Amino acid sequence: MRFVLLPLCLFLVASVGVQSLEAQQEHWAIVRAKTEAQLQEIVKEVKGVMGLVAVDLTTGERFGLNENLVFPQASAIKIPILMEVYKQAAEGEFKLSDSLPVTKQQQVGGSGVLKELGDGTSHLSIRDLAVLMILVSDNTATNILIDLVGMESITRTMASLGLENTKVQRVMMDIAARARGDENLSTPAEAARIMEILYRGEFLDRAACDDILDILKKTKPEGRYALPRYPEVAFKTGGIPGVATEWAIVYLEDRPYITVVMENYAVGDEASKAFKELLRTVYDYFWRLSRATRYGTYVE
Repeated sequence: MRFVLLPLCLFLVASVGVQSLEAQQEHWAIVRAKTEAQLQEIVKEVKGVMGLVAVDLTTGERFGLNENLVFPQASAIKIPILMEVYKQAAEGEFKLSDSLPVTKQQQVGGSGVLKELGDGTSHLSIRDLAVLMILVSDNTATNILIDLVGMESITRTMASLGLENTKVQRVMMDIAARARGDENLSTPAEAARIMEILYRGEFLDRAACDDILDILKKTKPEGRYALPRYPEVAFKTGGIPGVATEWAIVYLEDRPYITVVMENYAVGDEASKAFKELLRTVYDYFWRLSRATRYGTYVE
């Protein structure tokens, strides 16, 4: 009798466990629905057009709002430029340690420090130019690198990755090109895919992706929209009149994830407040996933 009861007891315990797990899945579905509604409400309230993608890099779970709309990218497009620099270096077109002059012809206004240097009096390595392009969003460094690799090459590389809407069509601070509508473009979905490709080491090789991500992780003067607990983040923001963007990998413990937010037709500084609310909402959701037991208690 004892041997008959043991399997029966195990079956009952297993059944209770399954029922409990199913019940908590129902609970979590409510949490997700509330989070999605909150994200939708934030996007709805802005006067401009806003797109969002958030992707759990552990499970693939995602949120997406207007994710396939095409937006101007401002300085966030510097991530595809950085990738093309590494690609051509890997192909032997040049070495990242090769140096290039900073000339008056290439110097432009806006963000950065190279615009303050003399005409041809300074030479910097290609990698140093890449670091300045990301770290201080240096527009002169960016234009030097665009001249080096070619706009068409950047766009072709993105297309080869299946990213047909990610395009480089002008250099930085080209006001005439901007007025013509020659913008640097992407979508939230494609930007998220780019960040996932880098995270998973699927561009060139793991070492190249790690080096690119190390540059993106560097602390930047423009900061980012505040998150609690300050997890490590690989990111690039961008902003021009009417447009705000951010591409990011948030290295949340046990639950790394991607967030991409874009807005155009913005009014005033609404993007700053809306981005902060969106990113905090996404963070709270994934933090709970990373720290909660299946019964909703938190393990610190």
